[in-house]
Amino acid sequence: MNSVSSFIFAPFTSLGRAFLGLISEMGRLFLFFTYSFAFIFTWPFPWRKTLSQVDFIGARSFFVIFLTALSTGMVLGLQGYYALAGFGSEGLLGATVANTLIREMGPVLTAIMVTARAGSAMAAEIGVMRISEQIDALETMEINPVRFLVTPRLVAALFSMPLLTAIFDVVGIVGGYLSGSMLLKMNPYLYFYRVENSINMDDVTGGFIKSVVFAVVVIVVCCYSGYNTHRRKDAFGARGVSNSTTSAVVTSCVLILVSDYVLTSFIR
Repeated sequence: MNSVSSFIFAPFTSLGRAFLGLISEMGRLFLFFTYSFAFIFTWPFPWRKTLSQVDFIGARSFFVIFLTALSTGMVLGLQGYYALAGFGSEGLLGATVANTLIREMGPVLTAIMVTARAGSAMAAEIGVMRISEQIDALETMEINPVRFLVTPRLVAALFSMPLLTAIFDVVGIVGGYLSGSMLLKMNPYLYFYRVENSINMDDVTGGFIKSVVFAVVVIVVCCYSGYNTHRRKDAFGARGVSNSTTSAVVTSCVLILVSDYVLTSFIR
């Protein structure tokens, strides 16, 4: 009888154990963020390390953000023009491209590209430091590893991501102009007139709020994954670092899309 009941309830037991594990992991992630955020207000602040991370996360991401924004804007210009032309509304192309980029695609694609370029590197670097016991060495020297490794990256991302998002928006709008006006011969004055008159400050502010939230998501998830590489059950050593990096990128991208939906529900 006991074996029959165990067989029946086994799936529910596994489901409950997985759910409790997820809740526990979310709690640890939140505490990790709170801990790293609180160190922003401690003195002395690691300015030099923060500026180094601004260069790594922000300046070195410029080229990939520029190319992604230009290609996205040009594709939006082509697809939007053909879709609007079917209704005789191709004059609204500028408004369509600008609204799509500033409200949604600019913050989301910027965050995903930063995750792919900088977030994966952070997870791998901190993961290697963990398995090579460099983080333990920091603790031995009474240097807080979260304050030393995570807080500068968090501050740098909070500064860099809105700027990268703004660059993405502007370059994307120029890409839409290249497709709509340069290739498809739409009136350029009408394009930019629609851009100017369709965007208000609430749209821009909403995009920046999203970029700040995505910055927190990317940094906390990637650093947390690397920092806890030694706790992984699926692998250890070099394979553990590889799995941590993959997990960090996938989790960050999923959380970016989920939080984008939640933020859009509240902002709009």
